[in-house]
Amino acid sequence: MTEKIVKVKQPNFVQRYFRETVGEIRKVNWPTPKDAWHLTKIVLLVLVIMAAGLGLMDFAFSRLIALILA
Repeated sequence: MTEKIVKVKQPNFVQRYFRETVGEIRKVNWPTPKDAWHLTKIVLLVLVIMAAGLGLMDFAFSRLIALILA
């Protein structure tokens, strides 16, 4: 009685990685163009507000340091 050992060929790492990646990408709930544009505007607004706030704080602290050291 000789038994054959069947070895199932496993896909290599790269093939498996791309197959799993494509499977995960298909599960993603992609935003509509309208939603994406809305979220982009929110991000840009927050970016401008944060930049202005940090700029004002930088200006105020640099003036304060200049007054202390002068």
